Amino acid sequence: MIPKSFIQDLLNRLDIVDVIERYVPLKKAGANFVACCPFHNEKSPSFTVSQSKQFYHCFGCGAHGTSIGFVMEHGGLSFVDAVEELASSAGVTVPREAPAPGQAQHKVAPDLYEVMQSTMRYYRDQLKQTPRAIDYLKRRGLSGGIAARFGIGYAPEGWQSLEAAFTNYQDTSLLETGLVIENDEGKRYDRFRDRIMFPIVNTRGQVIGFGGRVLDKGEPKYLNSPETPLFEKGRELYGLYQAQKAIRAEKMALVVEGYMDVVALAQLGVDYAVATLGTATTPFHIQKLLRLTEQVVFCFDGDSAGRRAAWRALENALPYLQDGKQLRFLFLPTEHDPDSYIREHGKEAFEHLLGEEALPLSGYLLRELSAQVDLETQEGRSALLERAKPLLTAIAAPTTALLLRKEVAALAGITQAELEGLYAIKPVGAPARRTLQKSPRNRFPGLRALLRCLLAKPELARELPVEWSVEGSGAETVAALAEYLREQDFVVSTAAIIQQFQGTPHEAVLASAEADIMQWGEEFDVAAEFHGMLAKQREEQRGQQLRVLEAKGLKGMNEQELALYRQLRQRSLPQDNVLKNRV
Repeated sequence: MIPKSFIQDLLNRLDIVDVIERYVPLKKAGANFVACCPFHNEKSPSFTVSQSKQFYHCFGCGAHGTSIGFVMEHGGLSFVDAVEELASSAGVTVPREAPAPGQAQHKVAPDLYEVMQSTMRYYRDQLKQTPRAIDYLKRRGLSGGIAARFGIGYAPEGWQSLEAAFTNYQDTSLLETGLVIENDEGKRYDRFRDRIMFPIVNTRGQVIGFGGRVLDKGEPKYLNSPETPLFEKGRELYGLYQAQKAIRAEKMALVVEGYMDVVALAQLGVDYAVATLGTATTPFHIQKLLRLTEQVVFCFDGDSAGRRAAWRALENALPYLQDGKQLRFLFLPTEHDPDSYIREHGKEAFEHLLGEEALPLSGYLLRELSAQVDLETQEGRSALLERAKPLLTAIAAPTTALLLRKEVAALAGITQAELEGLYAIKPVGAPARRTLQKSPRNRFPGLRALLRCLLAKPELARELPVEWSVEGSGAETVAALAEYLREQDFVVSTAAIIQQFQGTPHEAVLASAEADIMQWGEEFDVAAEFHGMLAKQREEQRGQQLRVLEAKGLKGMNEQELALYRQLRQRSLPQDNVLKNRV
């Protein structure tokens, strides 16, 4: 676990303008910097960076965040990887908190990456010296250029060939990285022997594992590195490092099943493909790809194994769907995989299939659910509703969820309201329940303005009245922000606030406030705006107290209340007050 205090310190050390300019050229525009957004195509710049507040906001597509968020989105990195990369650029080391009970923690030694890099170089050198391996790649239609781009190599047949690459074959790092296997007697031998080797590279370009394919017949056909401190196959995608630029340019990521599929597609110009690493598509894969692009297409074989893999990908994707982003599914003819199809039919035919034959997630889900039941019978429609329930209730994207509920309800012959009642789903657009105030706390006026002030100048939270409440749209966000700020022992930066609430239900409300702040001029006085709201709040409080006392009448007031009433009356009171002449 990375301490939150370190995140705050790291954001304070970084200048978001410097960070973003490593990837996107920025131009000064008043108090801010602007550029054409790197996350969607546009001709006029709407991507705006605030150097004073250390966050960015795109007025075109809504992308927003801090230096950490930008590196995550632009590079498709996880939060931890983005922090590691930025910390390295700032010359600081990321500290780690003790893991929670039962949670493993792996510390990666820098020399493990060097071991993997040296191994890749060794395998590449061996490929150049092995005509049999070169002939195999040529038969598969691969050029020397594409082999070099993906770092493809060859692991020799010998049991301990890596002795030639490392002076100490008994070094623990070879065991830690999974390059060698040690038997019960303590004898070591190479894990990969007589295989074409595909380096698995993380999004920072570091070799973290290998995949090896047999040249002739043999089992297993593909052999991957085991789980190591460097490599967790459920979080990595083969070819993503090489494909990132093409994925952004094409606005599409293509997910296939094997290394050779990725490489063969790239050889023929489809260079936006990635592959899972001998495992099902995981939630981590989905999140990583959706950070990079608007559209993900899963291209699997048309056999039963391919269909099972596709359905598993759909199930794992549902909680991470985002309205406005597409997931589609393409099934090739049973005699083909992407490698064989593109070599036989060419790039144009393959991309035609992608555009015309790939099913949207909704169409694929409804097709599969309908095919499993007889919709002509009551029992079949009941089975449909039962099978659809865990899928529909897993979807977090509101628009997608609503439309799919409508479709399933129509297939089952019931109304959307009946389906939502059956699934115990809160209907979209249902009026929010009003919560009763437990105590007569003070309502704060100017909710949206208050949020902007607290976000722009967080230290103002210390001046809020001890007892106060907020009502209206965004009230929960203001309350959560004020509570968070009051709990801190130090002044929190605007960037740290944005990072703290990233991925929470409050993110969208804060993003709207960020956009407003971006449009403030340099002369805007945040403190004056905030103190003006405090004065207005105190005025409303006095007015409320006066109304309560007037409702009691003079005879109903005790001495303390009467004194308070007289004080309130001395402040600006309406001239026609009915009790004015009695005091």
